[in-house]
Amino acid sequence: MKIPDATEGGGRPSPMAWNVADLLVHYIEQIGVNTVFGVPGSAIEPVLDAIARSRRRGGLELVVARHESGAAFMADAWSRETGLPGVCLSGSGPAATNMMTGVANAADNRIPLLAITGQAALPMFGRHPLQASEASAIDIPGIYGSFCCYSSLLSHPDQAEVKISAALLHACRTSCPAHIAIPVDIQRSLVTRMPGAHLEVLSRPPRLVDEEALRELLAILGDTAVAAVVLGPLPSVVMPRMMQFVEKLGVPFITTPDAKGLINPGHPLYRGVIGYAGHPEAMALLRPAQGVTLAFGLRVSEWRSGGWSSLLLNDRLIHIDEREANLLGTPMARLHVQGNVSRILASLLENVLPGPGGLPAAAKDSLAARRMMDWPPANRNGQASVPPSSLMDYLSARLPSQVRVVADAGNSTAWAVNRLHVAERRDSGRHLRAPGVLRDSRYGDRSWLRVLTDFAPMGWAIAASVGYAIADPLRPTLCLTGDGSLLMNGQEMTVALALNLPVIWLVLNDSSLGMVRHGQQLARAESIGHALPPVDFAAMARAMGLKAFSIPDIDALQAFDPSVFAELEGPCLIDVHIDPDEVPPIGARLPAQGGVHETA
Repeated sequence: MKIPDATEGGGRPSPMAWNVADLLVHYIEQIGVNTVFGVPGSAIEPVLDAIARSRRRGGLELVVARHESGAAFMADAWSRETGLPGVCLSGSGPAATNMMTGVANAADNRIPLLAITGQAALPMFGRHPLQASEASAIDIPGIYGSFCCYSSLLSHPDQAEVKISAALLHACRTSCPAHIAIPVDIQRSLVTRMPGAHLEVLSRPPRLVDEEALRELLAILGDTAVAAVVLGPLPSVVMPRMMQFVEKLGVPFITTPDAKGLINPGHPLYRGVIGYAGHPEAMALLRPAQGVTLAFGLRVSEWRSGGWSSLLLNDRLIHIDEREANLLGTPMARLHVQGNVSRILASLLENVLPGPGGLPAAAKDSLAARRMMDWPPANRNGQASVPPSSLMDYLSARLPSQVRVVADAGNSTAWAVNRLHVAERRDSGRHLRAPGVLRDSRYGDRSWLRVLTDFAPMGWAIAASVGYAIADPLRPTLCLTGDGSLLMNGQEMTVALALNLPVIWLVLNDSSLGMVRHGQQLARAESIGHALPPVDFAAMARAMGLKAFSIPDIDALQAFDPSVFAELEGPCLIDVHIDPDEVPPIGARLPAQGGVHETA
């Protein structure tokens, strides 16, 4: 049935014209979302029609990805930037399975997301329709349900309000992906009454604090010194108060890899990253000493904890977090304090006495000051390729403060976490909020460095950079990626081209799957499967219509005009031919993998 495009005076479909797809769009709009990412298909066509009607009245915009996994990666990044659930959609069958990797990545990284998949019409179930996705074929709701916090088939129009509301509330309140599969005939079904749920109110997360545990924490801090503070990926709006607390204590602090971008690496109390591609200074702070370790927002995983190091995970640890799931990862801790981190910090600032150390007067002893090389580097002129360490030093010295950096899985993340130290970086503090929608402080990420530490699919950053730029197009985005990742997901660059977004893809080009190659060498394994053909990525980008640059050696890097990063007019690509033999800082991961390596 063709749904008439009747409208009321406000431009919204009249009650008698609403179908289930319109109801879905209404609730997506109600929580403040204005962008949906997807790849069109016949099984989702009524939802696309509803988005088109919404767009005409100034509502949702549809961003068409080139692959369904790219749509989910974009929605993931959009959610991280705005603090609202990302929304991605696909057709049935292979379209739904294509999108699965991006949704699984959001699940493992606890990103709020709504994934919508189409289905064949209900009467076709069990009859082998094209791209079947029901339980008798490829059970898409069941597969998504294995990693989503909510996954359901909407099999009757009277279920629509309850199931759509449940999916969105699960995403909002538990920070995880939810999935809903809707047969195409159900999408077209007329609704019998106007929506009655008020998701803009119900989606607000609770702001409770375990007061008894907080009192115990204050008692401990009254008698025991703090040896170090560990910061996990906290919401950026918490960070000013967190820095006040650290400076009041006067103790050094360290971060997990995915929290590095939330702080200024030039801070005099900063001692680096613990975990994957981290720093010896950070690990040294955790060696047995007099005092406790305070960890805020820590989710224990291999990359965040240095391979589950006992230097961190012991009875000196006090773990402070809003999410119970994070606290369950540290059963050996001396104390768990669950609750809204901003409120806990307010109480600590009010009740904890200043530490004896105080804040150093200058940042000369900061990690960034000690580890950053002067630019340009000495004795490197004429080198045939660009050492990745020198590339990171160039970026550290030249990147404008407003640039957002997104590092892809693999050596791009390792080099950025270990070597990219952009001193005096200060976040703007601006927290994106949809008009009229109150967001809890756990949402929204204004980090200057974005990395993945858990699921970490190759090519995530290529599409995620598009999602970040759509969420905040006034802030240039620099994507650090490898040639392997670009060959996997490079087609998503054309989305940024179509929308004229300020995104730069900087390719670490070594004709190799670098992390595989160096990992095999460090582990003394067989050298196999890592070689890639030489590719002129600048030429490839120009063929797509992007502006492109090539940096073949250190001299070309030294001469490269950094104004490109600040005066960006549309997307571009920079192809950097890196030294394939410089070993990335990944050796510390090998013991957790059962490998061996030589230490310097």
